[in-house]
Amino acid sequence: MKTVFTQTIIAVVWDFDKTLIPGYMQRPLFEKYGVDEQKFWGEVNQLEAYYRENGCEQVSGEMAYLNHILDYARKEYFKGLNNQLLSELGKELEFYPGLPDFFNELKQSISENERFSHHEISLEHYVVSTGFTRTIRGSAIAEYLDGVWGCEFIESQNSDNPIIDQITYVLDNTTKTRAVFEINKGVNKHPDEINVNATIKKEDRRIPFQNIIYIADGPSDVPVFSVVKINGGRTYGVYNPGHEKEFQQVKRLQKDGRIDGMGPADYSKNSSTWMWLRDEVTEIAERIVRDREQALGDKVGKAPRHIND
Repeated sequence: MKTVFTQTIIAVVWDFDKTLIPGYMQRPLFEKYGVDEQKFWGEVNQLEAYYRENGCEQVSGEMAYLNHILDYARKEYFKGLNNQLLSELGKELEFYPGLPDFFNELKQSISENERFSHHEISLEHYVVSTGFTRTIRGSAIAEYLDGVWGCEFIESQNSDNPIIDQITYVLDNTTKTRAVFEINKGVNKHPDEINVNATIKKEDRRIPFQNIIYIADGPSDVPVFSVVKINGGRTYGVYNPGHEKEFQQVKRLQKDGRIDGMGPADYSKNSSTWMWLRDEVTEIAERIVRDREQALGDKVGKAPRHIND
């Protein structure tokens, strides 16, 4: 029986803010324009009530903050803000210890193992974020990523100095699960042939959930944690070292069975998080080898031999 994919790919799927960086990726934007970060987010938090007062029954927190970004651009608090600038701001992001080197180290732990390479096992990194795709792609980890999901803008087309003026894609904490299903089914690699809503047998999906690890920082990631874990994948929660409140949040996720493991957002060599992720990736690769060798044994009969009396 023919299958669509060999299912020898391991996917490590990352949240971004407070998972790979200590804060939020919008911070360099606020610093560039001298905007008070707390004031901005305080205004965003008040928008939900404002929308409801104006007859909106359904309110998206992510849409609210993106619209507020556009409002600041229109009022020139973010004068000249365009996609190129969003990308350039990505260069100013400071990552947790061990990054971005850990991304390549994890890939090499698979590609340089002869037992795994013999079975064509490989590893891919993805970021699924409610932040800006352009900023992620402009950051130091971009070259190690096999795909990015995030929020995107389009620029005005009738100006010599275009600024962002429309939202083209929104990702929130619930629709992040859609991105994971796209990775699972292979939609991101074969968009013309595969639709995320198409019915695809588990054995025909590009990256089965049991080959997926999802890493994130908090309660807002529960929808993705649940989807990955229920379908046989691995989940890991990280917290900013030394921040007790973040530690308590992740600890609660573990007590509630949302995540398989937890540790500080320190990806430097031999840290507890480094060792956990390396070990899980290796376990997945070993299981793929066992499954393939068993399948080969089931399909290839034993050679005939002489019978001695």
